Amino acid sequence: MKQPDPAQGPGRRRARRLVTLWPTMVVGALIWVLLWGDLSWANVISGAVLGALVALAFPLPPIGTATTVRIGPLLHLLGRFVGDLVLASFQVAWTAVVPGRAARGGPTPHGALVSVPLRTDSDLFIATTAGLSSLVPGTLVIDLDRPTRTLRLHVLDIAASGGPDAVRDATLDLEARLLRAFAPSAELARVGLAPYTLDKEERR
Repeated sequence: MKQPDPAQGPGRRRARRLVTLWPTMVVGALIWVLLWGDLSWANVISGAVLGALVALAFPLPPIGTATTVRIGPLLHLLGRFVGDLVLASFQVAWTAVVPGRAARGGPTPHGALVSVPLRTDSDLFIATTAGLSSLVPGTLVIDLDRPTRTLRLHVLDIAASGGPDAVRDATLDLEARLLRAFAPSAELARVGLAPYTLDKEERR
């Protein structure tokens, strides 16, 4: 008769359950920040806690996406995201406080829709890329074509963003940084991404 494995006891199972909550906590934090429209530590922590509570109260089947955490790429992801957030905030503020620049000969801001086909096929990484993109002021994900993995973004000022190609490149760079921070090596190889380096990230 097979003896029960002590490593598979209730305590170990609860620990594994808590570890698997982090994707739900990330998504919960993103949704909470979007609902409040304010990126602050209080909203991020509140959203993460609420996401964990919802996952514990209403458990769903696992999404089947293996993840890993790489500290260097994670710090790079966070640093670049904060930098993009600050820069975009200043650009949106400038557009808002100078509404009459066209009358003085300046360019008129023009919004545009940009389609960005992602490389990953993971629901988790697609949703996280979309959430992080929407958190950047001036950019909003309005649609996702799941079969083609295509995000449709509305950009407030397409000229200030560098044009459609620059928006696509920025979104693909964000996806690459996210994958290098959390995706397993097999997923990185499948989408054609090299391991994280300090050099400029390659695009496919």
